[in-house]
Amino acid sequence: MRHVPVIVVGAGFAGIGAAVTLARAGHEVLVLERAERVGGTWRDNHYPGCACDVQSSLYSFSFAPNPSWSRLYSTQPEILAYLEDVVRRFDLDPRIRCGVEVTGADWDETALVWRVETSAGPFTADVLIGATGPLSRPKLPDLPGLESFGGLLMHSARWRDDVDLTGKRVAVVGTGASAIQIVPQVARKAAELIVFQRTPPWITPRGDRPVSQRRRERYARHPVTQKLARGILYTTRELLVLGMVHRPGLMRAVERLALAQLRRQVPDPGLRALLTPNYRAGCKRILPSDDYYPALCQDNVELIPSGVARLDPGAVIAGDGTRREVDAVILATGFEATEIALAHHVRGRDGHLLADVWRAEGMQALRGTTVHGFPNLFLLVGPNTGLGHTSMIHVIESQLAYVRDALDTMRRCGLAALEPTDHAQRAWNARLQDRLRGSVWATGGCASWYQDERGRITTLWPGTTLRLRRATRRVDLTEYRVTRRPPGPAVAAVPSPAQVRS
Repeated sequence: MRHVPVIVVGAGFAGIGAAVTLARAGHEVLVLERAERVGGTWRDNHYPGCACDVQSSLYSFSFAPNPSWSRLYSTQPEILAYLEDVVRRFDLDPRIRCGVEVTGADWDETALVWRVETSAGPFTADVLIGATGPLSRPKLPDLPGLESFGGLLMHSARWRDDVDLTGKRVAVVGTGASAIQIVPQVARKAAELIVFQRTPPWITPRGDRPVSQRRRERYARHPVTQKLARGILYTTRELLVLGMVHRPGLMRAVERLALAQLRRQVPDPGLRALLTPNYRAGCKRILPSDDYYPALCQDNVELIPSGVARLDPGAVIAGDGTRREVDAVILATGFEATEIALAHHVRGRDGHLLADVWRAEGMQALRGTTVHGFPNLFLLVGPNTGLGHTSMIHVIESQLAYVRDALDTMRRCGLAALEPTDHAQRAWNARLQDRLRGSVWATGGCASWYQDERGRITTLWPGTTLRLRRATRRVDLTEYRVTRRPPGPAVAAVPSPAQVRS
């Protein structure tokens, strides 16, 4: 059995960031990735039109700026290429092992290690870091007839590049972030495109355009200019928190902007009425797009303002009884965002599965990162760390500072294990839920993936990213049950990264 001081599960933004941050601090890290290449959600999602809905200048690590973004909003291929470049830039290949799936992880209270089962054999680790994120498990709707549909059926996160939709009759189920990018692309090829809309989203102008070669050269020669642009964008987006968290009425300004675009791009008053949301902007994710509304106005595109009730072998039937014969169905139905994939494989100090603990008590963690009953487990993009207004990279870097400080503290103080106390975790989450009660996500009049089955908002951070950064700057040992390292030899010799890969 091979021992590694720190095992990270997942090689997307969070896992790659963890490898860089912890290796720089002198910690031995091994990243296990079940896929054959790095990239996380930007590897898995490669549907037509896939791009980030946060400006490129904000969507990169602060320690690895990219002056070469070609557009204001970077596309999926470019983001994936950026992540692969970060791996090369920081020589992470020896620390990442792709094609290895973690199938189980149990905390050994006697040996004070994680026993990790993988498709490449067992490991032990002092620390286990979950970097799988909330957007790794596609959400399939529970629809009668889904398995018996006779045509092409695929989720947006499992796009089949070998399929040509030219001349086909295509149904898109959902009108979220993926759907508004897919619809304009498919509308150019399909003979008929039917969009099934349960709830219309708030859509604001995207304003995407190429970044000039001159600007890219300036960013490369003078990095401070890109930092300045990043800072301006960052500050502008942080202002949205005032409306989302503290004074939801302020979101009317966003609504006016969105409705102006709707009037400008959709001349048909009947269609415009179907596309007008009846809830506060921000209650669901606000979506930027310049081409979604024009696509819906095309002659070959039909909007059905009803969710799907069932599928027949060759048709989709809406909740209002509308039936449409189709050749292909695209499920743009999002992800299991109120669950973290790793939770179904991790058992803590008392042998309980993390998914079961959260199912009984609700998904929660201390400072979004550590969980009572699960020593030396750190979750990146954990409970209540999601954002509705800006780049998740800010969250990831804040949490990585917290994890690094925890590991540094353990090393400096001779600690074998850290586990948040039940009191600290409950107090933290009580404060979060109290702040969330007046937010637009709780009072905006909609149901969203931000909420769990109980209606609790377990995904979002109720504040600015600066506030989160302050909350995760240092580990407070008074919030933790600490176990000192016993005298004697280590659990096993620590191999070099190259030995671990062999």
